[in-house]
Amino acid sequence: MKILLFGHNYQGARLAQVHRVLQVLSRTEASLAAHRDFYELLSRELPDVCRGIEPIDCCHDYPADMALSIGGDGTFLRAAEKIGDRGIPVLGVNIGRLGFLADVPAEETERVMDEIVAGRYKIEERSLLQVELSGLPEGFWPYALNEVAVLKQDTSSMISIHTTVGESYLNTYQADGLIVATPTGSTAYSMSAGGPIIDPLTENMCITPICSHSLSAKPILLGADNTVKLKAFSKKRTDIYLTVDGRKVCSVKPYTDIYISKSKQFVKLIRLNDRSFYKTLSNKFRDGRSM
Repeated sequence: MKILLFGHNYQGARLAQVHRVLQVLSRTEASLAAHRDFYELLSRELPDVCRGIEPIDCCHDYPADMALSIGGDGTFLRAAEKIGDRGIPVLGVNIGRLGFLADVPAEETERVMDEIVAGRYKIEERSLLQVELSGLPEGFWPYALNEVAVLKQDTSSMISIHTTVGESYLNTYQADGLIVATPTGSTAYSMSAGGPIIDPLTENMCITPICSHSLSAKPILLGADNTVKLKAFSKKRTDIYLTVDGRKVCSVKPYTDIYISKSKQFVKLIRLNDRSFYKTLSNKFRDGRSM
């Protein structure tokens, strides 16, 4: 088995957790490779477990059977972006607070790897959104596992967002921004803005206004076969920008057409047979944790 590793620039107690995860992996018969950014951290901070890991610059050059994201949900999102359209299934090992994507606690890595080697797991295919507009950076991967958002600058006045679903005009939102989320992303930014929690395996997308200036502006659940067109503008020359999965992508000129639709691509997520979205959700409800 060939495993591709992704991580972040950890310190202190979290770095110690990474060390334990890598010790477990080193005792398996798997061939390990790490994306160059993560490898440089490991070679500097954890040289004893780094000797058997191959550094790679491009995921497309490594024929991995699976990827291991060591971190939180943000690390998982970056791993999915780097994997791109390769179709490599990803397992999220959590360093810190348990997430919805990175739902394997670091201390359970050994048991989880035993389960994977024994074939006691399933692959979930998570839908992606595709965003299209003029002005995207060259080489940018235009897909979102969680959400696409059109936002104003922090201290600026509200913006207007003309919204069309298919061929039908929906609304012009007066708000701080607008989120179009996947079912997977319904427990992320969209939920913090008042959006609904959606089963991640359903075929939907959700429009969620951010701090709307209208009491009638509510989140709307759409079928996944729709195309959403957004056109943002402001009477006070407010700066507007686009984010994809929490990353600021580019500034958006007023009245630029932004098209958001379900992609034909998807992300493969490794899920153990004894875990489910609803178990994770129940644990968060019971413990009173933030999502």
